[in-house]
Amino acid sequence: MAGRHGRLEMNGEPHVLVVAGSDSSGGAGIVRDIETIAAHGLRACVAVTAVTVQTHREAGAVEIMPPSLVAAQMRAALAANDVRAVKIGMLGMARMVSEIASVLRARPDLPVVLDPVLVTSSGGRLLDEDGTAALKQELLPLCRLVTPNWLELAVLAGRPAARGPGQAIEQAGQLLANGRGAVLVKAGHAPLERAGDMLVFRDRPPVHFDAPRLDAAMRGSGCMLSSAVAANLAGGFTLEDAVRAAKARVFAALWENVRPTSTAPGS
Repeated sequence: MAGRHGRLEMNGEPHVLVVAGSDSSGGAGIVRDIETIAAHGLRACVAVTAVTVQTHREAGAVEIMPPSLVAAQMRAALAANDVRAVKIGMLGMARMVSEIASVLRARPDLPVVLDPVLVTSSGGRLLDEDGTAALKQELLPLCRLVTPNWLELAVLAGRPAARGPGQAIEQAGQLLANGRGAVLVKAGHAPLERAGDMLVFRDRPPVHFDAPRLDAAMRGSGCMLSSAVAANLAGGFTLEDAVRAAKARVFAALWENVRPTSTAPGS
């Protein structure tokens, strides 16, 4: 807010900057990100990339924001707050990717968590080929962590969906060829009996996170996971500890929505 002389004063509380789209139902997108960050005791500031019309059952209209406006939102948020980490979600177009990358290049100190919103669960594209190419060339090298599911990983690697953990690790390794971060391969769409996410690094063996599959449905679980990782990084966690704690939080949230026929956690 403005000080007594009209100058902008920085909010000194730790913040996570969320760069993502809105969801009118509140089930995913920026709403889910903000509530997750708040649950970690941190503040959120935002740059809205898209406005969507959604219910919990279906998606309607999507209006992509002008990329230059999104970049301006980011710069204002960074100027006004003590931002400790950035979470990125829906992007929509190649120009959006380029504008966001231009802002982040000026802040190489910030850990960036990218949740690549590329395809629907049925395989429909949410970011076109030009946008995906820009994401790989311009944004991935700036990210501390990228969190694709198996379908999104295949799109980014330009390969068919992996048929097993070995292929998924190989595809994740392709993404790290020009990057400095890591890839968390989410197993929600994987052909596996258990939900075995994998944290893949460029320079050391992957870390496996094993968990039972739950007969539960919750919109925005990917948003929650990536925002929780960003909040943990903002709090000073190592990457592995940030992911482990975030996964525990999402598992607990899913367990609250589990159907009565499911077995207890860890069984």
